[in-house]
Amino acid sequence: MHRISLRYALCAPDEPADDLHHPLMQLLEAIHRCGSISAAARELNLSYRHVWGELKRWEGELGQPLVLWIKGQRAQLSPFGDKLLWAERRARARLAPQIEALRSELERTFAVVFDEQAQVLSLQASHDEALPRLRERTARAGLHLDLQFGGSVDALDALNEGRCLLAGFHVRVDADRRSTTARTYRPRLKPGRHKLIGFAQRSQGLIVAKGNPLGLRGLVDLARPGLRFVHRPRGTGSRVLFEELCAEQGLDARTMFQAARTEPSHAAVAEAVASGQADAGFGIEMAAQSRGLDFLPLARERYLLAVLAISLDQPAVQQLMRALRDPQWQIELAALPGYNLDHCGEVLSLRSVLPWWTYRRPKPAKA
Repeated sequence: MHRISLRYALCAPDEPADDLHHPLMQLLEAIHRCGSISAAARELNLSYRHVWGELKRWEGELGQPLVLWIKGQRAQLSPFGDKLLWAERRARARLAPQIEALRSELERTFAVVFDEQAQVLSLQASHDEALPRLRERTARAGLHLDLQFGGSVDALDALNEGRCLLAGFHVRVDADRRSTTARTYRPRLKPGRHKLIGFAQRSQGLIVAKGNPLGLRGLVDLARPGLRFVHRPRGTGSRVLFEELCAEQGLDARTMFQAARTEPSHAAVAEAVASGQADAGFGIEMAAQSRGLDFLPLARERYLLAVLAISLDQPAVQQLMRALRDPQWQIELAALPGYNLDHCGEVLSLRSVLPWWTYRRPKPAKA
């Protein structure tokens, strides 16, 4: 069994941060996409001789052919090469939140070392595709988001226990006072103690293969015998929303999907469907589109940032709110598939946003 070795590099603030990658996987991905070594070499800005030499070197080291050549046909990956590329894609999708958290932790540490004036803001959040983009943007202005991905419930618990300054979570737009959403979040958010910072609305629904070959139309279709469904773990906002939607249609999600596999992020759900490991999953529209999959919208939700009211005036929080209100950021956010601006960067009370908090009018005094 081959072992994995990880390395990291320090980059200038204005340089884009590379994702975790392996040169061999980049070669295989390019050949798979381009259909020839020469085209792959041009795409990667490498020489034909270098690409050929690297392929032969890796074939010798791994003891397996990586590419098949048939005269007059496009170059294609061998079964082993296909399997290798599939495994790398799956690992990257499953580990994306942890990799992002590791990068944030390293940057937070070095930010303190190299810049005493740098602001560091700890943010535990439910997985979201826009937050890493925000982190890159704020870092250029000297605000480093110490971004840790987890579930919505875990993020709010971390906020209340003093383990972070902000918590990112998401709630259904039209949830009522008796909903699973309300029962889950009401004990963790208190008017007066907590404030909310607006971020975005986004679409959640079913992620299915391109063309929807099974003809799925809604949650009821997930009960078909043999259908492979990929779930999100307990404690995530997506799991709360999914179980609530099922309950509204008379479906017992906990019984129906108790044996379903779970994935840690929307991207990992989409990758499971794209790789043929699942027929359907529940996630956000952007994850589906990024993998060329079809999406069946089921609910709109608000993604919000929770903060303790006493922390609102902290410089790092104020700087983040200014970044969220920046017109260029709002243009970038609104352009993401399935996303809409929703009071982005504005301070909101719980009662103004969460439908289960209502004002009670005092009873009129007796004459």
